[in-house]
Amino acid sequence: MLLTIEKLIYGGDGFARLPPGLPASKDQDRSRGKAVFIPFVLSGEKIDASLSEEKPGFARAQAISMVEPSPHRIPPLCPYFARCGGCHYQHADYSHQLEIKKEILRENLRRIAKLELQCEIQVHPSPPWNYRNRSRLQVRNRPNFTVGYFKFASHELLPVEDCPISSPLINRAIAALWEMGRSSKSVEGVREIGFFANAGDASLLIELSCAPEARRAAVRAWAEELCAAMPDIAGVVAFREPQKGVLEPLVAVGASELTYRAKTAAYRVTAGAFFQTNRFLVDELVDVVTSHRSGDLALDLYAGVGLFSTALACSFRHVVSVESSPTASNDLKYNLPANSQPVRSATERYLSTTFVEKSHALHPDLIVVDPPRSGLGDPIARAIATVAAPRITYVSCDPATLARDLGPLMSAGYRVEEAHLVDLFPQTFHLESVLHLVR
Repeated sequence: MLLTIEKLIYGGDGFARLPPGLPASKDQDRSRGKAVFIPFVLSGEKIDASLSEEKPGFARAQAISMVEPSPHRIPPLCPYFARCGGCHYQHADYSHQLEIKKEILRENLRRIAKLELQCEIQVHPSPPWNYRNRSRLQVRNRPNFTVGYFKFASHELLPVEDCPISSPLINRAIAALWEMGRSSKSVEGVREIGFFANAGDASLLIELSCAPEARRAAVRAWAEELCAAMPDIAGVVAFREPQKGVLEPLVAVGASELTYRAKTAAYRVTAGAFFQTNRFLVDELVDVVTSHRSGDLALDLYAGVGLFSTALACSFRHVVSVESSPTASNDLKYNLPANSQPVRSATERYLSTTFVEKSHALHPDLIVVDPPRSGLGDPIARAIATVAAPRITYVSCDPATLARDLGPLMSAGYRVEEAHLVDLFPQTFHLESVLHLVR
């Protein structure tokens, strides 16, 4: 059937409607046609498509051929594109990718938060290739040694020997790993391998995720072989797969942490701790979040290893940094300057004990929040609103949960003063946004 792509939506799919008159759900207008989602298309394209899945409220389809391609369509650089589940926009020129993400951010705020931005979205682009300082691949030993990513919309493994969005050092490590595997130098029980490169792309920290039955001695021997094959590896740390959500250290060969030198500070990042993945935009993101902000007290929630806290400490008399992860909390304590206070706590518990039970014992001038993809959630958003800080900076990696969380904040009198799109994830649907709120 012939479909016209109306727009792209968060998640990477194009949105179209089935021709009028086709079966629709009971509450759907048959004259409009059922919503249908198609991957690897662009807005305005006319495609010949076939249905791949049909549900009561929507359908999925695949493009068979392009009837009228977009002028922004380009040949993808990566030979694995559309088979690998990692990238979604390689078929669009980079400037158009940024326009897609801007519109998706604006549309989510309009649809979910009922917010029509009164300011322009400031876009911070990235070099579109070799930007990742972190990559995680799947490892299999049977029937043959294989390293790769999951196939698109699947948990079937796709062998990958080069990843053009990963840094050159990470790609050299992937090549070394394949060479070892082809030489029968592999080990049973290693299921995932994560690479983390420092700011200069000169040193690697490797994390292994191992099955419960993995043998410690065998994993150690393989890690030592890997370090010998590639001198750029600072260390290898292996964990057993989480039992009840807790990582169990298994083996450490060499260093267990990496020093990441940014413009503001040098950060110790231990294996298992989170750090931003775009090696070109770490300083840009810190500037967007912290520049032109000063005062007596700043509160940094979901502080991680202290990426924003260290910069805030240069312009605030005191910074309180809250992080729940044991590994990241230890790095946070190590990285913070003297005028900062690390607090190991879940955000909701910290807000409850500090501001509710103690009746606003602190009066922050600024609150920075950088929650996981799931966002703040209503209880935490409401708790932050009751703190009544004059400024809130919300760093988000999911526009839908960002828009949801804005509801309680806007109800408390906050408005968006600035909106930024920091493109930490070129070639993918993922987008990082920063909103500065004032009241």
